Amino acid sequence: MIYIKGSQAQEYSGDGYSGKDYPITDPDINFATIKITSRSPKSGYQVNLECKELLYILNGKGTLYLKDKEDIIVFNKDDLILIDKGEYYAFDGDFEAAVPCAPAWTIEQHKYTEKS
Repeated sequence: MIYIKGSQAQEYSGDGYSGKDYPITDPDINFATIKITSRSPKSGYQVNLECKELLYILNGKGTLYLKDKEDIIVFNKDDLILIDKGEYYAFDGDFEAAVPCAPAWTIEQHKYTEKS
């Protein structure tokens, strides 16, 4: 068992986003919370090459864009989104989400691309 106090979470922020990473050392799964307040990334898309990302929308609303697909997903509080590894995506909106990733998310496997 692993127990992590909220005070142990590491806060981060950038242009239009912020969050907390909880220091789980398990390579099979990790957990974070995110807050998005504008488009993320600002241009282009992002992709996880090795992990799936599950988002449970805690509050707010937003839009999910998938690269090379005309579909857009408009989501709200209590919605659930599963982003598979290899899917290029971008968010826009004002929302907070709980985000477990499996296997555990790492910066090395997360990439950004230019807008197509």
